[in-house]
Amino acid sequence: MLLSVVATLVVITISTPIFSAVILPIGILYYAVQRFYVATSRQLKRLESVSRSPIYSHFGESIQGAQTIRAYSVQDRFIGESESRVDFNQVCYFPSIIANRWLAVRLEMVGNLIILFAALFAVLGRETMNPGLVGLSVSYALQITQTLNWLVRMTSDVETNIVAVERIKEYGETKQEAPWELQNSTLPRDWPEQGRVEFQDFQVRYREGLDLVLKGISFTVEGGEKVGIVGRTGAGKSSLTLALFRIIESAGGKIIIDGQDISQLGLHALRSRLTIIPQDPVLFSGTMRINLDPFNVHSDEDIWKALEHAHLKAFVKGLTAGINHEVTEGGENLSVGQRQLICLARALLRKTKVLILDEATAAVDLETDDLIQRTIRTEFKDCTVLTIAHRLNTIMDSDKVIVLDKGQITEYAAPGDLLQNKSSAFYSMAKDAGLV
Repeated sequence: MLLSVVATLVVITISTPIFSAVILPIGILYYAVQRFYVATSRQLKRLESVSRSPIYSHFGESIQGAQTIRAYSVQDRFIGESESRVDFNQVCYFPSIIANRWLAVRLEMVGNLIILFAALFAVLGRETMNPGLVGLSVSYALQITQTLNWLVRMTSDVETNIVAVERIKEYGETKQEAPWELQNSTLPRDWPEQGRVEFQDFQVRYREGLDLVLKGISFTVEGGEKVGIVGRTGAGKSSLTLALFRIIESAGGKIIIDGQDISQLGLHALRSRLTIIPQDPVLFSGTMRINLDPFNVHSDEDIWKALEHAHLKAFVKGLTAGINHEVTEGGENLSVGQRQLICLARALLRKTKVLILDEATAAVDLETDDLIQRTIRTEFKDCTVLTIAHRLNTIMDSDKVIVLDKGQITEYAAPGDLLQNKSSAFYSMAKDAGLV
């Protein structure tokens, strides 16, 4: 395309040599128009790209939570939110269309100047010029306008759309997680053997510049102890769980499990040796067996045994395909209680020395809650169990209870001792729950 423009200018210049005098001024004018347009359109494109992301995320959230939205009859609110996001995106998109039209008018004007000068010089030199060359010159000038417009527009669009590359580069430079595996790791194969967990003046924040969510907490859980963790919303209970798995990294202090500082371990080594039963059960599309044993390291006999301990054996046996029953994405074809029991069976198969229950029974009925608690007491009696409690009755038989408030430990003792102290925060919570 560039060669076509150069060839056309050469033909016009040979036909009317005086035309060479206006090539440079017109070229400068083209360049000035392009630079002025690019400087503006790049910023407009960036605004439009940034404002488009919330539309997609809100749409995805609305689809995912459609049942809840209908249940609370807030469809109009969500439609309004979606429309406001689209409106804001259009506010950012409209100026870029206007800028595009502005460029089109200027390019047409400058292109027409080439035709004007080619025709003008042909008329002025009509006495000495060959009519055939004049016709060739003018016809080439008529063609060059479209070619030049396309060339300038394409170079402008490349610079404008480089914003997309800029955003990818930004994601590429986002701080990564710690290494998945460390070379020359000396971690014993059977670590952790005892399950002793120690927090030493541990601090954590969700992002640089934000306030600490755990403010220098220190406590020790001996191997095999059952510890309940309670506190008001925002006290830092879930942050403690995230810190154990290094989903958020330490801002100070240490977590030591059986003598190993977890910040010195590869993420795979750490996370594969701990087990969590989360509040929201995570299931994948695939067979029941894949959900229970994704790496295919256990026999069918072990899986049936885990299902029996999780009180799911009768249910799974009643299914046509048994453990090969297809589970839909997120376990939508199972009840919430059954999903949670599958997570329990998965934990039973792994049987690590440290088990974390992150409000695992908050979303299930009392009967399922009782089944889960009974299984944990019997099958994990030799393991260290950290239970983030939503219902206080689930941790009343714990060895100790940690009461968190605003990221700090306010109480740490046996539940019986805390209940005897009527001024304790734990006693106040138990009273509110009707347990005392």
